[in-house]
Amino acid sequence: MFDFGFWEIAIIGVITLIVVGPERMPSLARKAGLYFGKLNRFFNKVKSDINEELKMDEIKEQMSMDDEKIILSEVTEDIQSSADSLKQENIFPDKKTK
Repeated sequence: MFDFGFWEIAIIGVITLIVVGPERMPSLARKAGLYFGKLNRFFNKVKSDINEELKMDEIKEQMSMDDEKIILSEVTEDIQSSADSLKQENIFPDKKTK
């Protein structure tokens, strides 16, 4: 996310040491670490929730496509059986018999 090198972190540490003082620096660093950890866990949770929702959408789309395929195959079978029954009843005579 941010590209901090060694020197940037060192400069931030020196400025923080000057501003807060050496006696409060360890507790401030500990609190900053805790908040950074919480923030990191929050972002990871959001990422996993988004990925989970995307997977669910993909699964729903796949299921919808499968349902459409099943319906189409049922309709095709119905049409085929209707055509077969009509041929057996001789409603559509063969062209050769005329």
